[in-house]
Amino acid sequence: MTRRQVAQSRARRFLTAAVLAAVVVPAALTVASPAEAAIPAVAKTWSRLMFGSLTVTATGAGMRRTLATQRATVTTRTAGVTKATAALTAARKAATTASASDTAAKARVTAARQAVTTAKTNLAKAKQRSKAAVTRARAALTAAQRTLTLRTSQARTAATALTTASASAAAAGTSLNSANVAFKSASAAVETSKQKIAALPTPASLSAQAAAVSKDVVTAVRPTFVPAETRIVYGTTVHWNVAYSYKRMVDDAAKAGIPLSGGGFRTKQRQIELRKINGCPDVWTAPASSCRVPTAIPGRSLHEIGMAVDITSGGRSLTSKSPGFKWLQAHAAKYGFKNLPSEPWHWSITGG
Repeated sequence: MTRRQVAQSRARRFLTAAVLAAVVVPAALTVASPAEAAIPAVAKTWSRLMFGSLTVTATGAGMRRTLATQRATVTTRTAGVTKATAALTAARKAATTASASDTAAKARVTAARQAVTTAKTNLAKAKQRSKAAVTRARAALTAAQRTLTLRTSQARTAATALTTASASAAAAGTSLNSANVAFKSASAAVETSKQKIAALPTPASLSAQAAAVSKDVVTAVRPTFVPAETRIVYGTTVHWNVAYSYKRMVDDAAKAGIPLSGGGFRTKQRQIELRKINGCPDVWTAPASSCRVPTAIPGRSLHEIGMAVDITSGGRSLTSKSPGFKWLQAHAAKYGFKNLPSEPWHWSITGG
């Protein structure tokens, strides 16, 4: 593997774990109870994996919408950087011009002061000559002083303009820095979202992981199972950990025009009664196939832990030709359910 592939693999594993850790099965199916607290971890893992497989597509769609928004933000931030760069260029140019004007104004003030000094010297010399010379010298001094006053005022204006231009250039620099930070942040958000989307597990991979532990779920749940671990979904009683998947399966079938219902959990006593009703040669030892209607030996049926459902459609048990059976054949695995080949109506998390 390349470094990039290794990084993507790690990100994918991390995101899968994060998705499962963040899974919250709808509250209607997860009301906390002491019985549920005792449910084996592997059963909860199956539930989370299946919930993830049934919601990850929507999660990915949401992430792609977020990515589109983030990309639009990058476009906006890019325009902001361009605008801020132009503003800084203009501000620096204005500051350069203002600096030149300030330097020129200061030079003119210096020249005006020198002119006043010269006029004063000339006035002193004129007093030694004639009144006309004094008059001319005083007029020159007055003009020089006016010029100095004007040049001093102009210098103050130029200094103020330089201060303003310098402040504007500094502000433009700060704005450009902020625009660059915003651009980098938006770009980083896009990259993060792209990595998360690339690492997002597929529904098939999550459901496959759930299928791989389904037998472990049965093995772990059966010894400590109590009826309090069940939930009623549309009139069918099933184990807590399959409730969400079963509900989604019934909902999606209904959207396809296939009404599904059925019998889920039943007690061990009811299993014994059914063995007798169905004419099993021996309640405890005869194989299920020896009964008039195949019926598992008490203690072995997945119905007894709520992880199997005898599905009906329109009030009738499914047959291999039923539209409901054909729909389930095509879609049930998506929800974590498998068919027992000898019984078209019997669906469970292991196919047993």
